[in-house]
Amino acid sequence: MATAQATQTKPAELNDVPGWFWPLDQVLFSWFLERQEAAGVRGDLLELGAYLGKSAILLGHHLQDGETLTVCDLFGADAPDEANRAESAMSYSSLTRQAFEGNYLSFHDALPKIVQAPSSAITGEVAAGSCRFVHVDASHLYEHVQGDIGAARELLLPEGVVVLDDFRTEHTPGVAVAAWEAVLNRGLRPVCLSSQKLYGTWGDPEAVQDELLAALRERDDCTVSVEWAAGHRLVRARAKGRTMRPPSLPASRHPAGARAAASLPGQQGPARAARPAPAPSPRGRARRLALDLLPPLVTRAVRRRLAAQRARTGRAAR
Repeated sequence: MATAQATQTKPAELNDVPGWFWPLDQVLFSWFLERQEAAGVRGDLLELGAYLGKSAILLGHHLQDGETLTVCDLFGADAPDEANRAESAMSYSSLTRQAFEGNYLSFHDALPKIVQAPSSAITGEVAAGSCRFVHVDASHLYEHVQGDIGAARELLLPEGVVVLDDFRTEHTPGVAVAAWEAVLNRGLRPVCLSSQKLYGTWGDPEAVQDELLAALRERDDCTVSVEWAAGHRLVRARAKGRTMRPPSLPASRHPAGARAAASLPGQQGPARAARPAPAPSPRGRARRLALDLLPPLVTRAVRRRLAAQRARTGRAAR
């Protein structure tokens, strides 16, 4: 394991970091954070459940002077109960703090504040009413998500934004129950729904919804609609096709061209420009999309099998 981590490919761009953080949500995260910054809102950022750092890297890109990004994850530490231990073993057994830190430092000068503990510990690490944005993406178990939502409410500023991941995914019904329970019984006001995430606030959502609707309707790479349910206005956003114009993204310290040139054996003098990588075939794009959509456990098994096939092919060629 240590060897594999030491030789891990360094990400040349944000989307090289493994994870389920789709372009639409990258756009929405950036829009909410930039709107807060433009309005002079100051407060810390918090992520519960970091995986390998993809969304945390984007959050760190939006830190203002004096603000702190806190990331809370088990990173392989003991889970607090048997159900959580089973969930971690099934989906996140290869997740390590070292891998997260390596990815994050590929884009930023310094690490965020890291709390390596169950998400239930976060209210003892972050001050109440100090956060402007909280991303909840830790456990998929109802009891834990319910607690994470309660922690988000305690830690957010009055008009702060909470984002609940996997609120509608087939294999995470506990998140859906906890999310809509919060809307119906705990005062959470939905602002926007994407394919994967619910964006909400315990403040007044009307003004931010109006601005978001206007911004999304100016784009030609997504569709937006409005529905009402249980007295709540729901803004629904969906990407058109598989690509969207990205927001301002953090730049990697390891751009693809420089990394390829530096790796040439016996290189002397100025590094030569790397040849552009060939465009992936339709089959390759479909395979990559499928791997992104699968649960982590299945994705890792498929990747191991493909790597073994490539190794056998290489030995046969020699």
